[in-house]
Amino acid sequence: IGDGKIFLSEVEEVVRIRTGERGMEAL
Repeated sequence: IGDGKIFLSEVEEVVRIRTGERGMEAL
């Protein structure tokens, strides 16, 4: 369970960074 949470948190950070960069470019 612990590893799962860590994996999800890392994925969320990557998604936020990518969506943030893509979002800024789109704007």
